[in-house]
Amino acid sequence: MAFTIAVAGKGGTGKTTISALIIKYLLEKKMTPILAVDADANSNLNEVLGVKVVDSIGGVREEITKNVSSIPSGMSKDAYLELKIQEILVEASGFDLLTMGRPEGPGCYCYVNNILRRYMDILAKNYRYVIMDNEAGMEHLSRRTTYGVERLLLISDTSPRGIWAAARIRDLVKELELKVEETYLIINRVPKEGLSPILKEEIDKLNLNLLGTLPLDEQILEMDLKKRPILELPGDSCAFRAISGLIEKLNL
Repeated sequence: MAFTIAVAGKGGTGKTTISALIIKYLLEKKMTPILAVDADANSNLNEVLGVKVVDSIGGVREEITKNVSSIPSGMSKDAYLELKIQEILVEASGFDLLTMGRPEGPGCYCYVNNILRRYMDILAKNYRYVIMDNEAGMEHLSRRTTYGVERLLLISDTSPRGIWAAARIRDLVKELELKVEETYLIINRVPKEGLSPILKEEIDKLNLNLLGTLPLDEQILEMDLKKRPILELPGDSCAFRAISGLIEKLNL
């Protein structure tokens, strides 16, 4: 079964960039194959990985739910859905990308979602690692019923609001009784002077398990401006060196 790392946090804290940095680390260590899952409704993991997405699970779900007649004669809905998911799976060197897309609309998606859950379980067995870039609400994580998450990484910036959001997500995981082995906090874009005493106090007060920090990295900002994928980030990047050290603490 694949070792699953889920990344979550308040919007704008750098979840997608950190997901890409983790994938870059695994690729360079030849810890493959990897399934990257973009589970954020504002999907852009493909951009930082440098691959093109044609469609999403949300799009497939809408198509099948609203246009049952599109299913070829003699093919079951289950088989057709699995075929469509295979078609939208983006294959790259060392990793594949599956984009979840928009959340559910007003119709009933129970049947299709049950198939999706089952197929995701089957699909993940083909990979050594699954890296999930999640939206703050953890909607897609809550649907994973057969297998759980080994490491949940809560990402915050250097604001109290980011810390509070991380604590709420941790509490939501407990409330939903999700299968998460270990949960950690990572503070992103930390200035040279380090974390403020107020932020440290807030982390301690909320009993968050701080794995470590990532520095503000000018090279990442430059990559974003040039619209270049994070996978092309130089190895001497301070953020990449920092994430490498944090990943080694996770005992993958």
